[in-house]
Amino acid sequence: MNRKLISRRSFIKNGALSTTMFSVGGVLPQFSAKSYERIIGSNNRFNVSVMGVNSRGARLADNFARQDSCDVIHVCDVDSRAVSKCVSGLNEIQEVRAHGFVDFRKSLESKDIDILVIAAPDHWHAPASLIAMQAGKHVYVEKPCSHNPKEGEVLVKAANYYKKIVQMGNQRRSWPNVIKGISAIKSGAIGRVYYGRGWYSNNRPSIGIGKKVDPPSWLNWGLWQGPAPRKDFKDNLIHYNWHWHWHWGTGEALNNGTHMIDLLRWGMDVDYPTKVSSNGGRYRYKDDWETPDTQLINLDFKNGTSMTWESRSCNGKHSEGSSVGVVFYGENGSLNIPGGNSYKIYDLDNNIVHEEKFDKKIDPRNTVNPSQYLDSLHIQNMFKAILNDTELNSDIDSGHKSTLLVQLGNIAYRVGRSLDIDSKNGHIINDKDAMKYWSREYEKGWEMKI
Repeated sequence: MNRKLISRRSFIKNGALSTTMFSVGGVLPQFSAKSYERIIGSNNRFNVSVMGVNSRGARLADNFARQDSCDVIHVCDVDSRAVSKCVSGLNEIQEVRAHGFVDFRKSLESKDIDILVIAAPDHWHAPASLIAMQAGKHVYVEKPCSHNPKEGEVLVKAANYYKKIVQMGNQRRSWPNVIKGISAIKSGAIGRVYYGRGWYSNNRPSIGIGKKVDPPSWLNWGLWQGPAPRKDFKDNLIHYNWHWHWHWGTGEALNNGTHMIDLLRWGMDVDYPTKVSSNGGRYRYKDDWETPDTQLINLDFKNGTSMTWESRSCNGKHSEGSSVGVVFYGENGSLNIPGGNSYKIYDLDNNIVHEEKFDKKIDPRNTVNPSQYLDSLHIQNMFKAILNDTELNSDIDSGHKSTLLVQLGNIAYRVGRSLDIDSKNGHIINDKDAMKYWSREYEKGWEMKI
């Protein structure tokens, strides 16, 4: 029997608001490849459209489709090959056949769509989120939530104005042992925390020197650029290397640093800094890569704490045994959360005094799908928030604050000096040159307006 597509409007109208959700405790010990096939049983349905399905977005589409409370009915991408591949993959997971779109705005015209999932390039995250909210949809947007600070502020205002749920994809906010580790910090397990350190390392190769050529036939280059002012197509840009161009991307800082800075901000219970500095550069290769491949961001806070984030895109030497992670340093010890769903607590003599393990392998360097079975918890948290008005694990206000911290680091790097910050709102104080990076120019007609 085909599964009946019921829009959120229909089941709200009919009063069908009961749902079967699983809690954090009790689900993970039973996880297996077989049991993951259908995690949740629910009479309430969400119809989802996924924007940007070449890599990470395809895996998100897969994950959303595997929830019993959800159907992915639209797949949107400017790459026609990606649309076909994703639709074909979804046919093996769900009974409802997804429809493909080049322009996601056409998808949003459908009254059947409840949620837009955004995994397009960074310059699209905020504009697409705003367009979706204006079309009456809830939003799941991958990190970073914005390309620049102004966009993040617009999204916070828009979510309140349009009264829509917006969940950012910093999925570790929903991982059970990470939650336990943060709770341990807040309960005083290592005493007063005064310093936090995060890092990311990889062995990314050179992207070379691109040549200006005609865009391939399978790519809608104009729509790929969307809100960004137009530039010529180069043969070394699509699909991943845009990350390292300021015009579209945000560098390793927001590509991976957002996750770790978010954990530090969460555990140390801070919002906006008072001072930000950053050092680094493009050291390893001479090519088209514009953002730093090696970077250190320092943030000081009013409560007498500080945090740093280190990026080494072209030297994959691990720190604390992991390619990615954070360490909180307190008066009585330290707590390490590596790339996975685990943590260790150390005393001041470096002895392990407590440890929470997770037996499933997670690859933080996997750009496509590092932790599907855990990320489903983040998806279900969003569903529950829509149905029952419960708290999101990563609402847009929190997501913007964490994104802003690394954006400020990038701005400090680009102007070549430290920034003084208003601790009440995160704004840069008395620096006109730095404020030039607070927002961006848009292609005419694509300006973000509520």
